[in-house]
Amino acid sequence: MSAGLAPTLLPNPVALWHGSIEAISPHASPCRYLSPVRWSPMREGCLDFITRLGAEAHGLGWTAAQLFAVHPEHGTLRLDFCGALMVTGDRVQAVEADRLVFERGSAYRTKPGQEWGVPVWEFARKGR
Repeated sequence: MSAGLAPTLLPNPVALWHGSIEAISPHASPCRYLSPVRWSPMREGCLDFITRLGAEAHGLGWTAAQLFAVHPEHGTLRLDFCGALMVTGDRVQAVEADRLVFERGSAYRTKPGQEWGVPVWEFARKGR
């Protein structure tokens, strides 16, 4: 078999998202000004989303930053850098090409001028 035809092992992004969120304790918020009382349901909402809709979201082109980002220095204090799942702990009802549908409202990934932060697990690793 030629080198050009050799199979390439690529990581499954959805499994990486799940493992990365699951590795953050529900009892210790990764962001300084996000209380554990708010973080725990947000974390559970992320895990629920990944389990039910993660593959579909990835297939529609959603990225880790668009879903799980926080500001690289200020965490969730800067909502303008946060991904769709890092604003509320509400359960996602549906995923579409450009928005997540919650019971009360939507989160869009096509906001003009949007700057995405870093995935919350990277923020947590840095210990900010």
